[in-house]
Amino acid sequence: MANETAKEENILDELTALAENKEYRALKDRLAELNNADAAEFLESLPAKLLPVVFRTLPKAPAAEIFSYLSQTSQERLINVITAEEASKIIDELNVDDAVDALEELPANVVKKILRHTEADTRRLINQFLNYPDDSAGSIMTAEFVDLRQEMTVSQAFERIRGVGLDSETVYTCYVTDNNRRLEGVITVRRLFLSDLAAPIKDIMDTDIISVQTTVDREDVAKMISKYDFLSLPVVDQEERLVGIITVDDIVDVIREEATEDIEKMAAMLPSQRPYLQTGVLELAKNRIVWLLVLMISAMITGHVLDTFQSSFLVMPLLVTFIPMLMDTGGNAGSQSSTMIIRGMALSEIKLADAGKVLWKEIRVSLLVGFILGLVNFIRLYFTYGYGMVGLVVALSLLVTVVIAKSIGCLMPLLAQLLRFDPAIMAAPLITTMVDAISMILYFNIARVLLGL
Repeated sequence: MANETAKEENILDELTALAENKEYRALKDRLAELNNADAAEFLESLPAKLLPVVFRTLPKAPAAEIFSYLSQTSQERLINVITAEEASKIIDELNVDDAVDALEELPANVVKKILRHTEADTRRLINQFLNYPDDSAGSIMTAEFVDLRQEMTVSQAFERIRGVGLDSETVYTCYVTDNNRRLEGVITVRRLFLSDLAAPIKDIMDTDIISVQTTVDREDVAKMISKYDFLSLPVVDQEERLVGIITVDDIVDVIREEATEDIEKMAAMLPSQRPYLQTGVLELAKNRIVWLLVLMISAMITGHVLDTFQSSFLVMPLLVTFIPMLMDTGGNAGSQSSTMIIRGMALSEIKLADAGKVLWKEIRVSLLVGFILGLVNFIRLYFTYGYGMVGLVVALSLLVTVVIAKSIGCLMPLLAQLLRFDPAIMAAPLITTMVDAISMILYFNIARVLLGL
């Protein structure tokens, strides 16, 4: 692995030297030897001023493919410096879904300028895709697929695949439609290879079709492809006409983007649209300040609780020393539960109907965990300070805090889904803030009762 990494670094250094020395012919030959994804990685590493120069050395066909592997920032940078005609040629060569991804973040006037020079069919498809709602199946599908007819034979199907396969996103699964483009069946190339050349498609196609409509959320599409292990999934309009397909490589991008968004929400941040190093300081601050303000204001409740019970810890200052441990343990216990539940909900393992089962399981877990934590602290405090009742107060407070924290942690994501919010917002920071106040109220009330404060 180390040797492979060193080899890749040496190749990048060699290519960079060729670019800086303006040896473009040699650079073009070396880039032709690379995988398109590796060539894109090299372009990403170039200084901004060299990127368009090197990109222009690439032949037309691989240039479009390499363009599709570039980050959104690099794509925008290229489109902004090359001519509209050059950009249009790239767009014409791209699959429609990749072209839409490249154009949808650009200013409207730039998009219009580029589309003015693209082919009519490409322009029509791109405009259609741009009108689909964000995060919908229609926004990530591609219109390049192999369509067949029922009356075709296997031999004719192969001829059709040879004719359109080069421009299709995938040829592994073919879709059987009627003259009105209504989806009637699906058939894999594997099935075609294993069938008699004279066999009619209608006799060997699969009519048990699983498809999605253009307005379905892309997260639901990802779950379907994962559940059924599809390489591609057909997308139909409201009249059941086939308008596109979604391939597994598009879904990998969706899963990565959705996972990143959930991680950012769970860390109490608004999601970013760009990689960290390509995001400005002001945008990062804007994404973080909202939740920090919410959490700061809600944390004032804990301060109010401490002020209310000030007389209790003035009588026995030792009680104050256990506050950080109680708050941290409660917050950690709650975040454990919320993280597990959010993950289970994201994978469709846990549904709203399972709330009762989830709560009962977390209560049993929290009783076991809380008892052990309380016992360990009771023993430590008894032998350290000799205060049996203080140890009992802390142990009971820990037990009750853990039970409540885990109960809140498991129920809040489910409540968020019930209210049609993203469950990821009910993660560690928010749960911790809620549990802190509750644990302090419980702690001082238990101390008052048992110690007579």
